Amino acid sequence: MKSFLIVSFCILTLVACNSGSKPKGLLSQDKMVEILIDIHITEGLASAMPVSYDSSRVLYNLLEKDLFLDHEVNDSLFTQSMIYYLRDPAEMERIYSRVVDSLMVRDSVEGDLDKL
Repeated sequence: MKSFLIVSFCILTLVACNSGSKPKGLLSQDKMVEILIDIHITEGLASAMPVSYDSSRVLYNLLEKDLFLDHEVNDSLFTQSMIYYLRDPAEMERIYSRVVDSLMVRDSVEGDLDKL
């Protein structure tokens, strides 16, 4: 989670310096939600591993590459799309509301399955 916050801060910094043009091939909000859900799950998995911080960081980087391959998106397009959506806080809030809701539903379903 720390790494995502650092990346988000860097992206926000870039937003301040970037022009207002819409990036070519901008990811849809639905696709952004899907990817962000997987990013947060991946970060949680990597940070929960009983290894050193450096090792979990390496693991996360490998998992992140696979994540983007699974979604058929390169990291630069994701970053451009993230920068674009961060320019509109209301739109980003809508995206993250969906991400949080989806993560909560997954957690609740997994909790129910664990009880069985």
